[in-house]
Amino acid sequence: MKIKLYLDEDAMAEALVQALTERGVDVATANSENMVFRPDEDHLAYATSTNRVLYSFNVGDYCQLHGDWLALDKSHSGIIVATQKKFSIGEQMRRILRIANVLSVEQMQNRLEFLGSWD
Repeated sequence: MKIKLYLDEDAMAEALVQALTERGVDVATANSENMVFRPDEDHLAYATSTNRVLYSFNVGDYCQLHGDWLALDKSHSGIIVATQKKFSIGEQMRRILRIANVLSVEQMQNRLEFLGSWD
């Protein structure tokens, strides 16, 4: 089974959503799910409750949340983080597609991936 994505407010560029959707990726955004202006932990909890991998530019906070959740034996559906303005929309799409084609839903469980590692 292919991973599904949830893009938080930082990462939900319309062009990226469209590019991924056109390539068969199931994408939800903070905007489409009425999750705008929520704390990062709420975004991670929502993504997990809908079995979606969270994608964000908020590297520091999600690295911290990942560690906190694992320390508390809380499970999440996976997190992908990237440095904002480092990657074009096309490069984000290519790297996300690479992750989606290599890692399964099960493999993404409780996993933190850095987009920069997927060139």
